[in-house]
Amino acid sequence: MSKKPNKSGSAPHVNIGISDDNRAKIAGELSKVLADSYTLYLMTHNFHWNVTGPLFNTLHVMFMEQYTEEWTALDDIAERIRAVGHHAPGTYREYAKLSSISEPESVPEALEMVRLLVKGNEAVAQTARAAAIHADEANDLPTADLLTRRLDVHEKNAWMLRSLLE
Repeated sequence: MSKKPNKSGSAPHVNIGISDDNRAKIAGELSKVLADSYTLYLMTHNFHWNVTGPLFNTLHVMFMEQYTEEWTALDDIAERIRAVGHHAPGTYREYAKLSSISEPESVPEALEMVRLLVKGNEAVAQTARAAAIHADEANDLPTADLLTRRLDVHEKNAWMLRSLLE
């Protein structure tokens, strides 16, 4: 069922108890989380395809579990941006501008993949934590909940990957 535009021809005003300014800030911060998450997803999937060496099976399986979870989360993040009344970024160009994660220029060796994924998961956690501050200030409980769940996943992933480097 599609929504009908109001008399001016624009979409209906979003009235969910969060001011327009706060919704814009939240959407902006969530867009950064989405860009970091997509970049990490792509890197993890790339490493899943290209890992070699004695840890092949362990890393191949671990990377698949992580990118599969990340793929589902991308939709949740984008849908939350839409729920607060803004468009979600969805192009490589937008993600490159918004992401804090640098992609490798070549295929690294297995343990370097792990190091890069530790850094990537930590970067997403940092971006999500910064976004959570805006959600908390605006009393945006659904966004705060989403970001808390993302923090839990990325902090746990970073820990598990970091453990392979000890």
